Amino acid sequence: MKNISILVYEDAILSAISGALEILTGTNRYLKEIGQPNAFEITLVGERFKNIQLLLPAQFICHKTLSETIRTDLIIVPAFYGNPDQVLKKNQPLIEWIKTMRSSGVEVASLCLGSYFLAEAGLLRGRRCTSHWRAIEDMQHRYPNIKTIPEAVVTDHNGIYTSGGAFLSLNLILYLVEKFCGRETAIQMSKTFSVDMDRANQAHFSVFQGQRHHEDEEILRVQSYIEQNYTEPLSVNELAERSHMSRRNFIRRFKKATKNTPLEYLQRVKIEAAKKALENGNQNISSLMYTVGYNDAKTFRNIFKRITGLTPLEYRSKYSRKIGSPYS
Repeated sequence: MKNISILVYEDAILSAISGALEILTGTNRYLKEIGQPNAFEITLVGERFKNIQLLLPAQFICHKTLSETIRTDLIIVPAFYGNPDQVLKKNQPLIEWIKTMRSSGVEVASLCLGSYFLAEAGLLRGRRCTSHWRAIEDMQHRYPNIKTIPEAVVTDHNGIYTSGGAFLSLNLILYLVEKFCGRETAIQMSKTFSVDMDRANQAHFSVFQGQRHHEDEEILRVQSYIEQNYTEPLSVNELAERSHMSRRNFIRRFKKATKNTPLEYLQRVKIEAAKKALENGNQNISSLMYTVGYNDAKTFRNIFKRITGLTPLEYRSKYSRKIGSPYS
C-alpha cells in the first residue's frame, strides 16, 4: 500500500485537493469491489494546525501536521491562488519539509502551480517539468536551471512528478494510479470520473503573451515592432538592422531575453493571431493564412500544429464560436 500525503495550506486551490482525493479514494473503492486490498492510504497534512481554512469558503481537517508526518511514500503538492512571491515566502516551512522528505527518498508530485514549491525546494534542478501554461515564462525566468516543457501534461523523472495546468493535473493522478495499480484500474477511474486518459499535449490551451520578463530595452522594442508588423515579410536581418546590431549578436541577445529566437518569436505571434481569428469565425483557412503573413499552406499547417498540437482545422472545430454547439 502506498502512503500518500496531500499537503493542505490556506492558499491551496480547493479542486486540486478534492480532485486528487476523489480519484485516489475512488481507486480504493473500485479495488474493494473486485476483491483487492486498498492501494492507497491517504493523509491530509498541514503545517502546524490540523484545521485549515482555505481562502475559498472551504475548510479541511488534516490528519497530521508536518512534524507528525515521519513516514510517507508520496507527497502531493496542490496548486495555489495568488502571487508566487507571496505564497512561496509564506509557505517556506512546507518547502523545507518537502526538501527534507525528498532527501530521505520520498516521491513528490506537484499539481499545476505546485511546481513552484518543487522548484524552490531545488527538486527540479536539471530536470524536465511542466506547469500551468501561464506560469511557464515566469518559471523559466526564476529557475533558469530547470527545463520547462510547456506542452507537457505529465512529467516523471525518478519519482519527481509535475503536471499541466488546472484540471489537467487530474491526468497526473490517473498516471499515478496506472503506475501503482496497473492500466486496467486507471482505465476504470478514467471512465468513472470522465477524465480523458493519455493526454500528451496542453499546447492548444495556451495563450502567447510575449516573453517580457526581462530588462533589455532594445529587445523589448523589437518585440513590440514584431507584434505590430507580423503580417509583413520581416527578416532576422531587417530586425537586427533596426536594432543596430550584427545578426549574430541580435539573435544571441533576443534568445537570452525571451528564450526564443527572433524567428520562433515571430512564428508564435503569427500563430496566436491565427488562433484568435479561428476562434472568432469560420474564415477560410487559406485566406486566414495570408492574413497572418504565410504564403505556403504546408508551412502554415506544420508550424501551427507544432506550436498548438492541433491542425488549423482541428483548432477551428474545437474553439470556433461560429461552429455549431455540440449541446444544441
